[in-house]
Amino acid sequence: MTDNEVGLRSERGPVLIAVMLSTGLVAIDATIIATAVPSIVKEIGGFTEFPWLFSIYLLAQAVSVPIYGKLNDLFGRKPVILWGIGLFLLGSILCGLAWSIWPLIIFRVVQGLGAGAIMPTTITIVGDLYSVRERAKVQGYVASVWGISSVVGPTLGGVFAEWVSWRWIFFVNIPLCLLAGVMILRGFKERIDRRTTAIDYRGAALLTVGLTLVILGVLEGGQAWAWDSPISLAVLGVGLVLLVVFGFVERTAAAPVLPLWVFRRRLLVTSGQLAVGVGAILIGLSSYVPVYVQDVLGSGPLVAGFALAALTLGWPISASQAGKVYLRVGFRACALIGMALVLAGVALLLLLDQQSSVFEVGAFCLVIGFGMGLTAAPTLIAAQSSVGWADRGVVTANNIFLRSVGSAVGAAVFGAIANAVVGTGAVDPARLTDAVHRIFIGMLLVAVVMVVLAALIPRAADAATAEPAAVADGDRRVPAE
Repeated sequence: MTDNEVGLRSERGPVLIAVMLSTGLVAIDATIIATAVPSIVKEIGGFTEFPWLFSIYLLAQAVSVPIYGKLNDLFGRKPVILWGIGLFLLGSILCGLAWSIWPLIIFRVVQGLGAGAIMPTTITIVGDLYSVRERAKVQGYVASVWGISSVVGPTLGGVFAEWVSWRWIFFVNIPLCLLAGVMILRGFKERIDRRTTAIDYRGAALLTVGLTLVILGVLEGGQAWAWDSPISLAVLGVGLVLLVVFGFVERTAAAPVLPLWVFRRRLLVTSGQLAVGVGAILIGLSSYVPVYVQDVLGSGPLVAGFALAALTLGWPISASQAGKVYLRVGFRACALIGMALVLAGVALLLLLDQQSSVFEVGAFCLVIGFGMGLTAAPTLIAAQSSVGWADRGVVTANNIFLRSVGSAVGAAVFGAIANAVVGTGAVDPARLTDAVHRIFIGMLLVAVVMVVLAALIPRAADAATAEPAAVADGDRRVPAE
C-alpha cells in the first residue's frame, strides 16, 4: 500500500477531499461562533438568550444523528450527506440574515439538523471506502481538519466580528457547502440494492421527541429552571417515558430505526460507553479551562483560548498516528494507552492552583488531547469494522450520538458542581479554584471508569486489523465478518 493509493491524488482522493470539506463545515462552526458572541449581542441584543445559540444547535444535532444513521443504511450515504450539506447551507444563509436573537436561535436548529446528517455520514463513507488498514492512514487526513479548524475557527470568528461583520461567520459556509456538495455529487459513486423499504415512522417519532425532551432537560436543568421544579420533572419524566415506549416499539418493528442489538454486543457497548466518557471530559475541559485561566489566573480570552487549543491540537496529532498504534498492538491496547494518558493528564490538572501558569494548563491539556486521539477514533473504527455495510451507518451514528449525550450530561453535572461551590454574585478566585478542582475530580473518576471500559474491549476486535488492504471503489460492500 502506497500513500498514493489512499492520498488526496488517488482515485478516491476527490471523495476524501469532499469528506474533509464536509467535516470542516461542522468543525469550524463548533469554534467560530464563540468569539463573535459579543458582536452578535451588541448588534441584535439577547445577552441572556445567547447560550441557546449553542445548546439548541447541540440538541438538534444530537437527536437527529440516530435517524440519519438509519437513513444512511436504508437509502445510501450520498443522498443523506447531500441533504445534510443543503440544510447546513440553508441554515447558514438564514443565520447570516437574522434580524434578532430568537430568529437566529431558530435558524441554528436548521444548521444543527444539517450537521446531524454530515457528521455520521462522512465517517461512514470513510468506513465504506477504506479498509481498516487504510483507515489507519486516512484518519490522519480527517483528523487534520479538526486540528486546522481549532485554529482557523476562532481566528476567522475574531477577524469577521472585529473587521467585517459577525454575519460572515455564517456566510463563509456558502462557498464551502457548494464546493463540498458538487464534489460529493460528481465524485462519490455507490451502488445500492433498490428494494421496498419499511420506514419505522413510529420509532423515529418516539426517539426524536424523547431524546429532545431528555437532552433539553439535562442541558437546561439548573440553568433555565431548577432541577426540582415541576417543568424540569415534567420534561425529563415525559422524555424518559417516551424512550421506554420506544424500546418496546423497536422490539417488534420490521426495520427498527435504532436496532436494540447495538446495545447487546460487547464491543459496541464498550465503545459507546467510552464515547459517553469522551463527551463528558471534552465538555468539562471546554467549559471550565477558559474560565479558570481568565478568572483565576487573570489572563485574557485569547490566552485562555490558546490554553484550550492545546487539547484540540493534541487530539488530531495523536489521532493521525493512532492507526500505526492499533495496527501494531490492536484496538484494545491502543485504547488503554490513550486512556492512561487521559488519566495522567486529568490527574495533573489537580495540581493547578491560583499561582499556576497558563503554560502548565496548556501542557496538561495537550497530554489529555494525545490520549483522546488514541481512544476516540480507534474505538469507533473497531465498532464500524465489526458490522457490514447495511449496519455501519447505525453503528457510527450511535457512537457519535452517545458522545453528544456524554457532553450534555457532563455539562449538567459539572455545571451543578460549579454553581454549588461558586454560588451567585461576583466570582471569587478562591471559590472558583475549589469548584474547578471538584470538576477535575469528577473528570478523574470518569477517566478511571474509561480505563476499565478500554480493558473490556474484546480481543476479537483486533481481527479486523488483518483485513486485506484492497477495497471497493466506493460501491456498496460488506466486509468479511
